[in-house]
Amino acid sequence: MTGATPPATSPTDRRVSARIGAISESATLAVDAKAKALKAAGRPVIGFGAGEPDFPTPDYIVEAAVEACRNPKFHRYTPAGGLPELKAAIAAKTLRDSGYEVEPAQVLVTNGGKQAIYEAFAAILDPGDEVIVPAPYWTTYPESIRLAGGVPVDVVADETTGYRVSVEQLEAARTERTKVVLFVSPSNPTGAVYPRAQVEEIGRWAAEHGLWVLTDEIYEHLVYGDAAARASADVTSASLPVVVPELRDKCIVVNGVAKTYAMTGWRVGWVIGPKDVVKAATNLQSHATSNVSNVAQAAALAAVSGDLDAVAEMREAFDRRRRTIVRMLNEIDGVECPEPEGAFYAYPSVKALLGKEIRGKRPATSVELAEIILEEAEVAVVPGEAFGTPGYLRLSYALGDEDLVEGVSRLQKLLGEARD
Repeated sequence: MTGATPPATSPTDRRVSARIGAISESATLAVDAKAKALKAAGRPVIGFGAGEPDFPTPDYIVEAAVEACRNPKFHRYTPAGGLPELKAAIAAKTLRDSGYEVEPAQVLVTNGGKQAIYEAFAAILDPGDEVIVPAPYWTTYPESIRLAGGVPVDVVADETTGYRVSVEQLEAARTERTKVVLFVSPSNPTGAVYPRAQVEEIGRWAAEHGLWVLTDEIYEHLVYGDAAARASADVTSASLPVVVPELRDKCIVVNGVAKTYAMTGWRVGWVIGPKDVVKAATNLQSHATSNVSNVAQAAALAAVSGDLDAVAEMREAFDRRRRTIVRMLNEIDGVECPEPEGAFYAYPSVKALLGKEIRGKRPATSVELAEIILEEAEVAVVPGEAFGTPGYLRLSYALGDEDLVEGVSRLQKLLGEARD
């Protein structure tokens, strides 16, 4: 028998499409799932993996959802782009919190922040368009860009700059194919917060080169210490389209209720942008998911229409935990942890521990180190490889004070045994 052997990756042999097969599992959710599975099996695992407030959703928000369940109006399809009253409330909240005036027609309500990010990229990217992505980055950003046909281009910052990228680095990464720059402050996974002057510098650079900017403001209300003092002293918000108004026609803001109101499971986010882009993203959503759950939208309406007392209480607790975790991590030889100014993550460098012996093993990567920590100390952390920067660990301090101290104490004991 003669003839060429069909390639193993021919369309008839491939069970999962190349596009979807290339997507990685969310590393943060994977670590969280493994920690919960070990807990269910009886092991006393403490999880620093998931970025999820440990507080319950405030009562008044829950009550709004209960009332919505009883209202037949919410038992039916509603507009794919969101309840009109919620879109108006999001516009009002954006003006209140950011000083950014938008119309309800510029708002799309999505199934959480992840859908907002994907649909925003899908609405503006063509195949091969490049997106500059400051790293360390949240794991979902590059995957959303690739799914939308774009090409993520990493620009890496480290602990020496407080994990903030410079305009010089961004310019070095810009090519004729660059269409978008991603801007995130406060940042997941590092907690970095850009001062207003640097926000303005980056915004003006983007405007000068005709670039789009996608800015993720999901952690806008979780800012601490010097960064909080700077924010309160600013006459205007550090929201990018406010600081650089000439960017507004090429700026997309994504946000949601998950972090501010402890509503991660309610799945309500939103896109704010130019009307034509929001309309295009709404058309996409009309075929993908249609409207967000009406009950969750009613809860979000209560959240964004209410005051910020609940987030003030959470922020106080996060600030206390932030100071504790940074102090305890920096007491470990070989660990260097800059003080995060926002969100609820610490991102220590563990490069000095790699290659050292820890209980008979010599981890060569932060992935291997995280595995040793889980097995030997029963503490779940996320390795830096998930965020585009090997040699680091991400620890969320959105967990109870006692668990936080116990978990980092276990790290201190285990990593204190490291030997050359």
